[in-house]
Amino acid sequence: MKKSLLAVAAIGAFASAAQAQSSVTVYGILDVGYIGGNVRGTTGSGPSKGTYSNIGSSAESTSRLGFRGTEDLGGGMSAFFTLETGIQPTNATASTFNNRQTFVGLKDNKIGAISFGTQYTPIHSAVAVTSANQQNNMVGDAIYPIAPANNGNQGVGQFASTSNTDSYTIRTANMVKLQSNNVAGFVGTAFYTANNQDTTVRSSTSGGNNNQNGWGVGVNYTWQKLLVTANYQSLNSRQTATGTVTTFAPATASTNTGTTSTLNAAGIWSNATGGSNVRDNQMYFAATYDFGILKAYGQYINRKATSQLTSNDYLSRTAQQIGVRSFITPKIEGWASAGTGRYDSFGPANPTVNFTAYQLGANYWLSKRTNLYTIFGSTQQSSASGNQPSIGANNYAAGVRHTF
Repeated sequence: MKKSLLAVAAIGAFASAAQAQSSVTVYGILDVGYIGGNVRGTTGSGPSKGTYSNIGSSAESTSRLGFRGTEDLGGGMSAFFTLETGIQPTNATASTFNNRQTFVGLKDNKIGAISFGTQYTPIHSAVAVTSANQQNNMVGDAIYPIAPANNGNQGVGQFASTSNTDSYTIRTANMVKLQSNNVAGFVGTAFYTANNQDTTVRSSTSGGNNNQNGWGVGVNYTWQKLLVTANYQSLNSRQTATGTVTTFAPATASTNTGTTSTLNAAGIWSNATGGSNVRDNQMYFAATYDFGILKAYGQYINRKATSQLTSNDYLSRTAQQIGVRSFITPKIEGWASAGTGRYDSFGPANPTVNFTAYQLGANYWLSKRTNLYTIFGSTQQSSASGNQPSIGANNYAAGVRHTF
């Protein structure tokens, strides 16, 4: 009997050790509720309007499903991975698999981590911890501008872009990322992305190169209740086979559906395909301070996209924003933000436009994982020369969010 008990204890200890060495976690967010709003603009044909109202998803947080795991390799080393896709709770198919993050890496407890795959850029990670709006999918955020059409891919769109926000690049494929451990309050991040092809085709004019590459660095500094972050990233593409000159402009005239794009150049960097003969430079600086009764936020961002073939053709977007976030009661959390910005371009008619944005929101926490929310956001853009209209949008939502 004693030998049997010892054998059972040994098996249990071995199983516990194996579980501690290797683990996989399933996580996700489900966010569903009512989403509505309106868009308006002025075109050469006169005023235009659009309204939308639906039961949609992902107003406060993008609904997602993910898997992450770690394995203890010994000696302070470990392997890790993340695989994450967006999901659409209100869509009949729930999800057409889309790659939010997929990477694998190694971590040294004394130095830091290295990872390979599709990953967030340093700017996106920095915005996540320095935004009063916490990267929700509503208009009214000058740093993280979102199209209403992106709320579950339903409704009327305004300020749409292929990267979900035209303020900076959220993620790239083909990335290797380095992240240091915390050293005296400093945490550094650096990445490099590359997808380069040089082709020679005999008796054909379809040869040439298609080079997509970029790099970026970021540093966060934390001292007591203060957080300061500085980030820069540069993404470049060049296709000699196409010889296409990218032309940039702010938003073109809106239609009666309200669809438009504030960075509508076809060559701007895309998460999936890179760019088209474009040099895309982005910088972000921000700070937060926790006063106890509330947390204050200050943000600044600049993005300049320049044609690789015509350096005088560019579009620059600059924005600054302040915000606060606080628990009004132990269960009620509120936030507010306000920002301004400007588009400057050099090209046809050299148009320049100014814009403003603000947002208000509140959470009622039923538990640590479930909350009710309500959000209102608004943005306005001035008119400019040529076909550049004065446009604006309001967006409101109320729903429930559960994290697991």
